[in-house]
Amino acid sequence: MLAAILMIICGACVIKCHYCNNDNAVVATFYIPQAPDYADTTMWITEDGDAEGTGADIFYVVSTWEKDWMTADSVVCHYADVWNPTHRERMAIEMNRVAAYMAPGNRFYAPFYRHATIEAFETQNEDTVYNRTRLAMEDVCEAFDYFLAHRLPSSRGVGRGPRPLIIAGFSQGGLAVVELLKHMDDETYSQLAAAYILGYKVTPEDTLQTKHIKAAQGESDTGVTICYNTVKDVKYIKPIIATTCMGINPVNWRTDATPATLHDTITVTLSPAYHVLVVSGYSGSEYKPYKDLLNVGDIHSCEPWLYSECLKKNISVRARAWHNAFDNGSQ
Repeated sequence: MLAAILMIICGACVIKCHYCNNDNAVVATFYIPQAPDYADTTMWITEDGDAEGTGADIFYVVSTWEKDWMTADSVVCHYADVWNPTHRERMAIEMNRVAAYMAPGNRFYAPFYRHATIEAFETQNEDTVYNRTRLAMEDVCEAFDYFLAHRLPSSRGVGRGPRPLIIAGFSQGGLAVVELLKHMDDETYSQLAAAYILGYKVTPEDTLQTKHIKAAQGESDTGVTICYNTVKDVKYIKPIIATTCMGINPVNWRTDATPATLHDTITVTLSPAYHVLVVSGYSGSEYKPYKDLLNVGDIHSCEPWLYSECLKKNISVRARAWHNAFDNGSQ
């Protein structure tokens, strides 16, 4: 049996959860930070790199940057605090670095949100991850709805139709992309050039919950989901992150085991059986292992960076393909 007592404090709250299991009562108390206000520009990193008006609108969701932390009165918090400048500064490191290659030729929007701390994923327990990330996913969906309501409706001049939409996210941000595909309505989905899930999984259950998740089959198909995870060997797959039902090689855009060469010395091969990228000629040593969770045979931390040139080019290819389909009346 579970009961929760909420005490609202200045828009934030302390939650006490009472768990009864085999006559043993456990009380867990944790702090929920104040919700973001997406009408406040403080809650966004944006960049307009589309001077010609011919690119895409990119909605990017940042990964996990915070560990559990304590309030001044020693209550634990399992979430980033978007009103804490230090938390925003840390998230902004990734957001700005991604914007550096995604924003040119496009309009880039990235919200701060109350992402779940890394401890949720350290448990490697699906129920814990699901429960802890619900608040984070609610924030992302709210930010996305605000973004949709305020984005410019047309490109290439007034009356020329909507702009193609790209959604992308890394790690916990990749989980958010899955949730956004479930959350969006059919009209929004019709504007989707592609969804990029970098370093997270798509499960069979996810695909049953929405018709908006369609695995990419090549370089230029639209309305599709690009998903990949990088490992040195399939034995290093982390189920909590990378046990996925779809994958594509972002170097050659193949879904078979045809190897691709990246930066002259790195070989990237998709495992069709496991839908992950197996790399050789690259150690990923710049990414230090994090406990037994990340960068321990997998190279999780490389996902937005190792393939950045491929992603930048592909966003342009898929946005152009979407424009062409719209102009031909097939979008």
